Amino acid sequence: MRITMLTVGKTDVPWVKEGLDLYVSRLGHYAPFCLLELPALKNVSSLSEKQIKEKEGALILGALAPSDELVLLDERGRALRSLDFARSLQERLSRGGRDLVFAVGGAYGFSQAVYDRADALLSLSPMTFSHQMVRTIFAEQLYRAFTILKGEPYHHE
Repeated sequence: MRITMLTVGKTDVPWVKEGLDLYVSRLGHYAPFCLLELPALKNVSSLSEKQIKEKEGALILGALAPSDELVLLDERGRALRSLDFARSLQERLSRGGRDLVFAVGGAYGFSQAVYDRADALLSLSPMTFSHQMVRTIFAEQLYRAFTILKGEPYHHE
């Protein structure tokens, strides 16, 4: 099983990218992991928010295999404590078969077509974070989940 974090656009804030790179490098020790950054849309100033979400949604859907399990990182999703997220990840890993894709939308979120395709929604917080920062925050939480599952001394509770 491969785990992918799929994002719209590149991470261009230097300190956010530095943190993301750190956790992406660590994740490779636990599972096949890939950061897939879809190209940002060009010339969007004349597009409405809905049109941007639809175009980004088409890019997201085009990057998925039919068998992928898609989890959207979305403020309306299910909020889990780190231990519960680790257990949820373990359940998904033990089922095997399907690759797991965690998607971070663009600045306006996801299109309805992406929501319709999603298998689950996961919230990192009731607060809203920038789509750039969510990448690093989620990569750290995924790393934390693996350290919990391996009994490593990273997470303290």
